[in-house]
Amino acid sequence: MDSFNSALGKNITFVRPPFFIIRGFIGIPNVKYYYVFLFFVFVFSIIGNAFVMLLILMDHNLQTPKYIAVFNLALSDLLQICALVPKLLDLFLFNHNRIAYNECMTFLFFCYTCLSMEALNLVALSYDRLVAIISPLHYTTRVTHKFMSTLIAFFWIFVIVVVLIAIGLLTRVSFCDSLVIKSYFCDHGQLYRLGCNDTSPNRAIANLLLVLILWLPLAFILASYIRISIALAKIMTKQERVKAFKTCSAHLSLVAIYFVPVLTTFTISSALDPNVRIINLSLTSVVPPLLNPVIYVLQTQEIKDSIKKLIKVKRQKVIALRVVK
Repeated sequence: MDSFNSALGKNITFVRPPFFIIRGFIGIPNVKYYYVFLFFVFVFSIIGNAFVMLLILMDHNLQTPKYIAVFNLALSDLLQICALVPKLLDLFLFNHNRIAYNECMTFLFFCYTCLSMEALNLVALSYDRLVAIISPLHYTTRVTHKFMSTLIAFFWIFVIVVVLIAIGLLTRVSFCDSLVIKSYFCDHGQLYRLGCNDTSPNRAIANLLLVLILWLPLAFILASYIRISIALAKIMTKQERVKAFKTCSAHLSLVAIYFVPVLTTFTISSALDPNVRIINLSLTSVVPPLLNPVIYVLQTQEIKDSIKKLIKVKRQKVIALRVVK
């Protein structure tokens, strides 16, 4: 139990437990197979996102404003998977399902920050595609390195501040009854619902986060593609329309992978078994970091060209070494 002064100067005592118990995967049949899946997702996500980041750093042709956002997407995915999966495996696979109060808040911070950056990165890439298609002649002046770097920095600061506010409000929640979190991590919604004092500020910040991190980014992305579709409809030939639309295919795939599972789970959550809901939500956290680098490697011509160039250079070096020997 900690005591401290409130902003109004009154002494208020908040009940802070020494630990919480996370029981998200308890009671799910054959759940150990899911842990094996998570381990492989963790390994391949690290390899894939690290590869994309190194490729962008090594190839000067990829050091454009668009790939600043792609690099940041890979970085946030890498941080997200590293923040979530090792702790998740430790909690459930090794039955260490107790987590200290401060550790829980730290866990919440990193998970929510990285998950939120995923959506905002998609907004940055959406804006890049919007300008590239509807104003190609002004693209180089509107989407500059400085603009994209500033936008990404603003997103990071914004997300960190909002998540810290949510955590600050959580520290004013008293936990006098259950300490069991029915989720796969220190979920903000599950935590504040355990409170026995007034949690209306926590509910308000949760709704605000939902609007700022989910609905507004999705609304912007949808509006962007409506505008892009209108612009493409004005292009005379079908071949030109297909060529322009192909430049959006990777981004559209990322948007679908991130938003569709989340929206589906939230829409039909009342009809889902709690265990099914937890599995679905956990998949929405770990699958995008796994698939995002794969999608960019397979669907982006610049990345393919960069990989081919690297392979060619490697082959030339091998041939040169053989000649020397």
